[in-house]
Amino acid sequence: MESRNLVICDREEGYAEALAHYIMRKEELAFQVQTCSDLSHVLKLQEQERIDYLLISSVYSGKDREKAKAEKVFVLTGEGKSALAAKETAVYKYQPGEALLAELIRQCGSKEPGENTFLKNVRKKQAKIIGIYSPVHRIGKTSYALRLGQKLAEEANVLYLNLETYGGVGGHFSGEGQTLSDVLYYARQEEGNLGLMLTTIVGHKGKLDYVAPIQVSEDIKSVSGEEWTVLVKKIMEQSIYEILILDMDEGIREIYQILKLCNEIHMHTAEDKIGESKIRQFEEELTFLGYEDIRRKIMCKGNRS
Repeated sequence: MESRNLVICDREEGYAEALAHYIMRKEELAFQVQTCSDLSHVLKLQEQERIDYLLISSVYSGKDREKAKAEKVFVLTGEGKSALAAKETAVYKYQPGEALLAELIRQCGSKEPGENTFLKNVRKKQAKIIGIYSPVHRIGKTSYALRLGQKLAEEANVLYLNLETYGGVGGHFSGEGQTLSDVLYYARQEEGNLGLMLTTIVGHKGKLDYVAPIQVSEDIKSVSGEEWTVLVKKIMEQSIYEILILDMDEGIREIYQILKLCNEIHMHTAEDKIGESKIRQFEEELTFLGYEDIRRKIMCKGNRS
C-alpha cells in the first residue's frame, strides 16, 4: 500500500520534530511524516499533496483549523479543553509518544484485520514459529532465545515472546510499559488489528522486537492453550512478523497445544545425569501421549549454545 501522509503542525518546533522522529522510528508503519511550524505552511503543503492525518496545536482557533483539509484532524491539547469540529479528535499533547500513537491507531486503525491502514505491506517468506523449551532449568535458555532472535532479525522481522511463569522482569526486560497481558487483551477483542497495536507495545533489542513478559505468575497460569493459539495465529496473520519466537516453560497450561503450533523446537540439553534423566522422561512422555509430531520437531542444543 502507498504511504499515508501525516503532518504535525505546532509552533514548538522541538516538540513537532521529536514526535515526528518517534513515529518515523516505527519502520513498520506506512507513514510519511512532515512537520510545520505554522498553519500557513500546512495550507501551502495541501495545495501540493494530500494530507491524510493532521496533528495540529490547539493554539490555532477552530475557524483557522477548518482551513486545513485532511482526512482526520487531531487537535493537540494542553490542560484546558478546546471546542472541536465534527472531524476533529482531541489528543493530550504531553503524553508519552507510545500513548499518543496508540490513540491515533485506535481512532483511525482499520477494524478489519485484512485491511492494514497504517502497516507497510510485507511480503513474508514462509512464516515460522520457533519454540524454545526444555525440561531442564537454569541452562541459559532465555539468553539463547534472545541471541537467536537477534541473529534472525538481521534478515527478517522477528518478534520474541516470553511465556515463562517467571519471565524475569527487570533482568532481560524492562519492568515499564505494556506487557504480554495487554497483548492478550487486544487479541481477545473481536474488532481491531493486533498487528497495529503491537507497534505501540514492543520493545527492541537491536533489530529484535519483544514484548515484556507478564508480571504476575498466576495471570500467565490462567491463560488457556486455546487463547495462546488465537494470539499466535493473529500475530502471524495481522502483523509484519515473519518469525515468532516463543520462550516457554512447563508452568503454562496445555503446553503441548502450543508446541504443536511450532515449526521447530529448540531444546537445551544437559550433560549431567539429572538433566539427562529429565530429557529422557520428557521424550518418553511425548511418545506415551502420542505426540510424535512434536518430538520430530525437536532440535537439541547444548547448554552453551
